Amino acid sequence: MASDLFGAAREDRLAERAPLAARLRPRSLDEVVGQEHLLGKGRPLRVLIETDRLSSVILWGPPGTGKTTIARLIAGETAKAFEPLSAVSAGVKDVREVVARARARLGEHGQGTILFLDEVHRFNKTQQDALLPHVEEGLLVLVGATTENPYFSLTSPLLSRSTLFRLEPLQPAHVRELLERAHDDAERGLGPDALPVDDDALAHLVDRSEGDARHALTSLEVAYRLAIEAERDRVTLADAEAALALRALRYGDDEHYDVLSAFIKSVRGSDPDAGLYWLARMVEAGEDPRLIARRLVILASEDIGMADPMALVVADAAARAVEFVGMPEAQLNLAQAVIHLALAPKSNSVITGLSSAFEDVREQPAGSVPVHLRDASYPGAGKLGHGKGYVYPHDAPTSWVPQEYRPAEVAGNVYYRPGSEGAEVGLAERLERRRARVESERDE
Repeated sequence: MASDLFGAAREDRLAERAPLAARLRPRSLDEVVGQEHLLGKGRPLRVLIETDRLSSVILWGPPGTGKTTIARLIAGETAKAFEPLSAVSAGVKDVREVVARARARLGEHGQGTILFLDEVHRFNKTQQDALLPHVEEGLLVLVGATTENPYFSLTSPLLSRSTLFRLEPLQPAHVRELLERAHDDAERGLGPDALPVDDDALAHLVDRSEGDARHALTSLEVAYRLAIEAERDRVTLADAEAALALRALRYGDDEHYDVLSAFIKSVRGSDPDAGLYWLARMVEAGEDPRLIARRLVILASEDIGMADPMALVVADAAARAVEFVGMPEAQLNLAQAVIHLALAPKSNSVITGLSSAFEDVREQPAGSVPVHLRDASYPGAGKLGHGKGYVYPHDAPTSWVPQEYRPAEVAGNVYYRPGSEGAEVGLAERLERRRARVESERDE
């Protein structure tokens, strides 16, 4: 009895000291915020959990999106025994012990076992192979949680025996709902006398959480404590900034887009110094680097295009570095891309050419595919005349022949008009010669 009392007291103290994100974990599927595509009414994962028909699954998503929360809810819903392990600290020996308990449980009580393996990507191939037979025979139902791409981090046999559910970063509205719930929930949140939170402070916490509920709640708790220590009667933007160690964006939505617009126009205008200034201003303000990278990738085709075909490669490499390396180091990759794109020759021929093609597609009659271009690979196509007259370009000395590739309704319409800078100078000369030959063939 005494040990039970001490144990209960210990659990109560641990619960009181637990981080806000842990105290505020949903106690039912209806309390889960976000992931409606998986947990909404009638959605697949919810149905499997509520009917206790769950087979092995992998929960893949960024930090703070609810993987562990879902696992805990499964533990509360299932009639099976629930065995949690962390792949960070567990090994083959721990798996064997779980397997032994699962066999005894199944033999003595007919009860199945769910193994929740957090950070499952930390298991190496040998450890995964040791787990595989027990998942394969159905002794264990595996619920694995991972932030890494499972196609790279899990073995094919283990992945093929599991259903993959992908969790998405929470939307800003979801994060705001969680923060407001933490403030209002006296039992599990900041307490009955929780300080008011200024709107700009709350907005900063939401914006900078990047869809990570745990990060947002932890930051709110820190901001709350900072406000109390400073003897303030409310949580201010300064508290939120200090909690995140990140300066808030000092402009509203309109000016936010103005700064982004100034950045793009500076690079388009071939001014690397201005491009670097606006980049530094956005990074310092905590702008999402993925947004910056996306805009550079678009600019590489919209404003440079074939004048420097490597521009898209450089911009794409910077975007990949943002995902692979992360900030703050990836700001160097972004800066390199800004300088390259700013100094590259400029051409808008890609976007104007595509716009012209769209105009024809939308306004001109949809002509039939010319017979010589039709699929001739299937039996009977030859009898229909498909492919007749087609000339294979690689049979020609220059790997090019003057044949028509468009319906008659739009033949001869020019969409791509090369610019006069960079690589497009040579492309323009080559294209003009070829277009002239096609035109002469058409006139004949």
